Amino acid sequence: MKYQIIGKNIVVTQAITDAIMKKLSKMDKYFKDDTVDCRAVVRSYKNGAKVEVTIFTPDTTFRAEVKDQDLYNAIDECIDKLQGQMRKLKTQLLKRFEHQGLGKAIVYEALEDEDEDNNNEVVRTKNLELKPITLDEAITEMEAIGHDFYVYLDTDDEKISVVYKRKEGGYGLLQADNKVEL
Repeated sequence: MKYQIIGKNIVVTQAITDAIMKKLSKMDKYFKDDTVDCRAVVRSYKNGAKVEVTIFTPDTTFRAEVKDQDLYNAIDECIDKLQGQMRKLKTQLLKRFEHQGLGKAIVYEALEDEDEDNNNEVVRTKNLELKPITLDEAITEMEAIGHDFYVYLDTDDEKISVVYKRKEGGYGLLQADNKVEL
């Protein structure tokens, strides 16, 4: 795994770097090759710290964010969240592809949450390359990255679609009326 550790409002000391890399190195068992990039962003606030870790793999993107009074507790909780996401995705894929094998990959880039401090200001723009997948695959991907919504290109009708979690339970689906030419 290739690491990038960034500090915002904090100097990333060797101790912080060592703690993050030691925890993340335990996750190497989930990845077969060195095509995995990991970005950790450490932020310091008056009342604590926030750790965001994003792992970019050829198959999917995993992301976790934790805010805590203690930086090292935040690092531990963040790694635990990531491992939980990976275990959950593995279980879902095993159930879905038990007769087909795990060779079918889900290839999408994750949408990152915007900073909580900015109300109506666009602070980040992300471009996505939408590859056709089914609704079930989109739900699995959304759950794997821990978001409340996921944008994808539907294989059935070639429409740009957004699947989201409803507050009342279940999922909702938004679809664009115009089709995309491939």
